[in-house]
Amino acid sequence: MGQQLDNKKRNVKVGRVVSNAMDKSVVVVVNRLFRHPFYGKTMRQAHKFMAHDESNDCRVGDKVKIEETRPLSKRKHWKVAEIIEKVKD
Repeated sequence: MGQQLDNKKRNVKVGRVVSNAMDKSVVVVVNRLFRHPFYGKTMRQAHKFMAHDESNDCRVGDKVKIEETRPLSKRKHWKVAEIIEKVKD
């Protein structure tokens, strides 16, 4: 009764870490493929998201899964859900 269950379906994306210079924050680039509506050519588009990394585990090059969360700062409303693939040192 005192604990609420989180039944919301959160938005999830997979991308690569491109910066971890900040404390408890990383920048993740997510690439997506789409077909141009008129020309039909398959195009690649990249988008950068700032994500919260509580334990500072992420390194540049890691493949991570991020999920949407409440706003944590002006630009940061994603958090690192899991590290899918670690980069080799």
